[in-house]
Formats: sequence, structure tokens, C-alpha cells
Amino acid sequence: MAQRVTYRRRHSYNTKSNKIRVVKTPGGVLRALHLKKRGTAPKCGDCGSALAGIPALRPREYSRLTKSQKSVTRAYGGSRCVSCVRARIVRAFLIEEQKIVKRVLKSQQAKK
Repeated sequence: MAQRVTYRRRHSYNTKSNKIRVVKTPGGVLRALHLKKRGTAPKCGDCGSALAGIPALRPREYSRLTKSQKSVTRAYGGSRCVSCVRARIVRAFLIEEQKIVKRVLKSQQAKK
């Protein structure tokens, strides 16, 4: 025999924000448990992949976290992933090396 379960709140339509899970209480009664929407993980600003070490929460729930829980202790900690930060560092290093090489070549041309 299938028992029906009614919503426990005033909102009575089966929408994304009104999902329920049916549980059986210790008294043997079927009850509707209202579920919260799942949060999405923050994404890397460069490549769009999910950031490791940061929980996937609803936007409002981030306000309750401490600063150390919202980011990673690294340069660009809470906004860029590891591989993108590494690529930025390597790119900056190579650009600086290129500038030095240009300067050396220019000074050698001036000596001649």
C-alpha cells in the first residue's frame, strides 16, 4: 500500500527550490524532508575548472566561512588553479629573460 506524503511548507509546487526526500520516522510515519539546493564549486578564472580545496556551497553560505576556508594559501589562492598560476609564473619569467637577452644583444651591438 503506497502512502501519500504532503509538503510541510506552504509552497505546494514541485519546483527546483521545493524538492523533498521521503523518510520514515521512528514512529513508522512517512514524512517529507525538504532538501536544500546543491552548491557549485568556485571555478578558475582562466581555464574554468573547479578550484581544489574550496567547498562547494550556496552563495550565502560563503559569508559564514572563515578566510582560510574560502581560499588556498598560494598566490591567486581562491581565484586561479595550480596549473594556471604555474603558467603565469613561467610566462613572466620567460618574458623577463627575453628582456635581459635583448639588453645584452643591444649592448654588444653598441660595442661593435
